[in-house]
Amino acid sequence: MYVVTGATGQLGRLVVEGLLAAVPASEVAVAVRSAEKAADLAARGVTVRVVDYDRPETLADAFAAGDRVLLISGSEVGRRIPQHRAVVDAAAAAGVALLAYTSAPGAATFRLADEHKATEELILASGLPYALLRNGWYTENYLGDAAGTVARGVVLGSAGEGRIATAPRRDYADAAVAVLRGEDANAVYELSGDAAWSLPELAAELAKASGKPVEHRDVAPAEHLAVLVGAGLPEGFAEVLVDVDAGIARGELAGTPGDLARLIGRPTVPLADSVRAALTA
Repeated sequence: MYVVTGATGQLGRLVVEGLLAAVPASEVAVAVRSAEKAADLAARGVTVRVVDYDRPETLADAFAAGDRVLLISGSEVGRRIPQHRAVVDAAAAAGVALLAYTSAPGAATFRLADEHKATEELILASGLPYALLRNGWYTENYLGDAAGTVARGVVLGSAGEGRIATAPRRDYADAAVAVLRGEDANAVYELSGDAAWSLPELAAELAKASGKPVEHRDVAPAEHLAVLVGAGLPEGFAEVLVDVDAGIARGELAGTPGDLARLIGRPTVPLADSVRAALTA
């Protein structure tokens, strides 16, 4: 059985769809907090297992011997280490055949990567066959409000000329499906887009695709933080984003080793294609 945790999230749903395109629904299970949110999957024959990372006892029946499990990292920054520990412990107790985990790039030293590194240590200590999917940034992180960015005419950040090798979520989801269905174990994949780009290049692509002027404005970290908080982001989350930009400026998201393209068997989707799609949506 293939088991996907966090399967009703943006990445998780893409992984499940990829699995359903390759194997019968009877071979797919999801471990989710809300059965209601997974009702459409249940209607298609997917097994739904209701779990709560904060209640380890709910994970006792989440996995079975021989399952191939994808642990999609939790979204609650600051709480992920105990939550992930509960999943790893349950997977180890069940004797799963593979535990794959969506981690962060190995080069990352920004604070957001700390919980991922701690989770990797838990997985390695478990003795389970593993696959570490060190996902780079999603292109959607920068294009969720592409039309709004064009309307404002500004791409703002504090990463300077730092480069980011992004790919769309679907590319990362396809890689996860390939790993779950593959034979390799005890493997580490550094996943990123084929080409890295900078925020000035993003501004240029938005301008080209929209036909409207869009400029890049690089600001000091303190000003970046003030702008994000002024836009309504919680200060803690805004600090995380500014810290990531510092990592980008250091080159920590610029790597292009090609693992992602090799796993999915095709080039990753270029930034220009993603920009056009976002502005058309």
